[in-house]
Amino acid sequence: MADPKPIPDGYPQVIPYLHAHDAAAAIEFYTKVLGAEERMRMPAPGGKIGHAELGLGGSVIMLADEFPEMGAQGPKTVGGTPVTIHVYVEDVDAVFDAAVSAGATSLNAVENQFYGDRSGQFEDPFGHRWNVASHVEDVPPDEMEKRMKEAMGGG
Repeated sequence: MADPKPIPDGYPQVIPYLHAHDAAAAIEFYTKVLGAEERMRMPAPGGKIGHAELGLGGSVIMLADEFPEMGAQGPKTVGGTPVTIHVYVEDVDAVFDAAVSAGATSLNAVENQFYGDRSGQFEDPFGHRWNVASHVEDVPPDEMEKRMKEAMGGG
């Protein structure tokens, strides 16, 4: 039998692993809002989710309920997160509106950015921050530098 691959087929090299106070509700939110597809779910004692995997485009998101006894806590429990997950989507306005309608909090409204993306940022009901974007313009490096200076007040 061949040795297993260090990075298994069907998994990207970098995968966010999210903990939520209600992983089942988080799975429902991410499938409804982001269009993620549930790949698998492993139950844990007490009706909790011990491990689940969602597919989103060519990416994977792993998630589970909080298990404080093992040091696994979500952002709502620890008082916030320093991490923002960036996701490219087909229609950023529709995804952002769906997120807010499903209970997310708008942090930055959707708008065109100097670097060619149209993006907005929200915090989901579980405390995770998401930046959703659609690429709307290819900006040459010299134009991007000019726009960046203008956006930062130096142009």
